[in-house]
Amino acid sequence: MASKNEHKKLQRLANERADVYLSEQFKALIEEAEAEVEQIKPKDLYVLDSKMILIDVREPEEYGSGYINAHNNLTIPRGKLEFMAIKKIAEVYGQDAHIVTYCLKGPRGSLAGYQLKKMGFTNVKNLKGGILNWLDKGNTIHSYLGEMTLAR
Repeated sequence: MASKNEHKKLQRLANERADVYLSEQFKALIEEAEAEVEQIKPKDLYVLDSKMILIDVREPEEYGSGYINAHNNLTIPRGKLEFMAIKKIAEVYGQDAHIVTYCLKGPRGSLAGYQLKKMGFTNVKNLKGGILNWLDKGNTIHSYLGEMTLAR
């Protein structure tokens, strides 16, 4: 019979292997999403038409810290996207609406865009590098405090 100490070691090893496996699977999923959803640069947002829908998939507290201002701006947290996409996007703008997703760094936006494509949305892109990349390129974000940029 294994001692408590040996059992803890085995449990820790099993947890470490599971973490590695899950992180590798998650990384593969993100890579798949990035391959399936066109990744656009911050400068590309300036040339998109006014009918574009910019979807911030961050959590509400993240959105509160600042968002990218757009003519059509929706906030739909990634965890609620599938439940809200039909009501907030398809019924209002249609399945062919020009959609750009974004998050903080990019992966959640890619995953959201990939899911939207699986749900039948046909014109979906993601802002590569998310809002941090947007700010890094000298662009502004908006919040209840007003317009902000990164201090250089």
